[in-house]
Parts: sequence; C-alpha cells; structure tokens
Amino acid sequence: MNAENEKLWYVVNTYSGHELNVKEKLEARTESMGMQDYIFRVIVPETTEVEVKDGVKKEKVKKMFPGYVLVEMIMTDEAWYIVRNTPGVTGFIGSSGKGAKPTPLMPQEIDRILANMGMSRVDVNTELAVGDSVNIIDGPFKGMSGKIDSMDLENNRLTIIIDLFGQETSVDVETYQVSKL
Repeated sequence: MNAENEKLWYVVNTYSGHELNVKEKLEARTESMGMQDYIFRVIVPETTEVEVKDGVKKEKVKKMFPGYVLVEMIMTDEAWYIVRNTPGVTGFIGSSGKGAKPTPLMPQEIDRILANMGMSRVDVNTELAVGDSVNIIDGPFKGMSGKIDSMDLENNRLTIIIDLFGQETSVDVETYQVSKL
C-alpha cells in the first residue's frame, strides 16, 4: 500500500497562536468539501500541567508543539491542496517545496505524541469493536495479538484475549497500545 491511499499522520505548520483556529477551519472545509474520506482527525497536541502558585494548584493546558497541528489524512492531490490552502496554514513539515508531497510521521512518533494525550492512532470510536483482532504494539504484551473482549472508551482501556502459553488469558491494555490487524 503506498501513501496515495493510506491513512497517515502529517505535521502542518501554522501561525503561532492560530492552531485551534486552523483546526476548526480545516474541519469545516473537510465537511463542506465532502473530504471526510480523505481528511480524518485534526489534532492540536496539548498536555495538562499542574502549576502551584501561592499554594494554589492550577491546571494549565499547554501546547506540546506551538505553531503545529497534526492531520490524519490520505495524501491525495485534492486533500493536500485543501489542507495547504486553509487560512492560517503556512505549509507541511517534511515537504521540500517545489510541489513535493510531505513525508508522514513515523508510527512510533505519532504513537508517542498521541499516547501523551491519552489517544491512539486507531480511532477507537469508529475503527474498533468487540471481537476485532488487534496487535499489541506497546507494553509487556508487545508483539502478541488477540481479540477485543471488552472496551472502556471513557478510560481508553481495552480487555484483549490473548493466547499465553496455550491458555486464553485476558489482559488489560490502553487503547494506544494496539493496532488493528
């Protein structure tokens, strides 16, 4: 499968401070131009940090990469054009310019970023269901595969039935630790 019809993650450069605005505009353009089959999730990577000021704990949301937005998309000419020409977007990271399409993020790069946000490369709400076969790609059961027995989407957890030494065993994993088979 080549990048022409594969859903991958790309990094889009924006004007600093305009990340959420770009996310909203891009989502609206995707909808209005009927590109939902090519442009999927648009994420502004953020983390919540706890600050103690004058003895008072305050949670503060910080952008992990100011000036950047992550876009999960299939890199077609039309999808590329729509993202590039969204107001506030200055370009893609990993593109040499001169009309060259950008390089997607490596799976381990996007997995680490999404895991920090409690998310997964697999869009759990639409791509996974009880009974689906998955590979475990992180944690103590890495490299094993099994079937989803139950899903706790509120806490981003899955129970997977794996074959451990000839015995069916259920293991609890976080959603970011699996990929669909």
